[in-house]
Amino acid sequence: MDEQDTAPLFERLGYTFQDLSLFRQSITHKSFANENPHQDSGDNERLEFLGDAVLDLVVSDLLMERLAESSEGELSKFRARLVSAAPLAEIARNLGLGAYLRIGRGEERSGGREKISLLADALEALLAAIFLDSRNRNGMAEVTRVIEALLARNLESAGQVPGSVDFKTELQEVVQKRFKETVRYRVTREDGPDHEKRFEVTVCFKEREFGRGAGRSKKQAEQAAAKQALEDFRSGKLRMEP
Repeated sequence: MDEQDTAPLFERLGYTFQDLSLFRQSITHKSFANENPHQDSGDNERLEFLGDAVLDLVVSDLLMERLAESSEGELSKFRARLVSAAPLAEIARNLGLGAYLRIGRGEERSGGREKISLLADALEALLAAIFLDSRNRNGMAEVTRVIEALLARNLESAGQVPGSVDFKTELQEVVQKRFKETVRYRVTREDGPDHEKRFEVTVCFKEREFGRGAGRSKKQAEQAAAKQALEDFRSGKLRMEP
């Protein structure tokens, strides 16, 4: 496997391996290793074990930053949903990881490249390989950046479970009912590197600021701004005049 073969995947992944043997091991299923005992790397089961732990740690940290008001039980539920096999397999499919897997003939015939469990396990092994490849240079920074990018969409909606509050929708309903108008959101500040962005947003109605919020994404900051506006309105601190 040469650099040209791996370039498209590494570009989608946002990471290029220095030690390609780690990458090869991460994509090697035990069925391939059993059929090729003299291959140049072992199977990916040990890496999968490590990757599961790395993923849990990074996702836990990201959720605690994003969902500061969530309880331990809620955070555990959100994390379990994010790191379960189905969403991980979908991420692997989006990366095109299945095409790179080294699997045995039996797995090939049975559609192993599309199996949820096999794809999810391979993604965990791949994340472990990134951690091992980069830790001496950057500790957890690189694998955290990769995980945050891969799970960005899922992290964005992590706290939106049935029965949870959508403050933006609730605020818009209040304003629409009273004034037949819409609110608008404006980013007032954006700083930090790409993998650690911080946004500040204001929510306005008729050119007047009604709330301000901050977050790791624009949507999170908008939700925080809408929440503040609703709380101030209901407490009487803020009056929405026609």
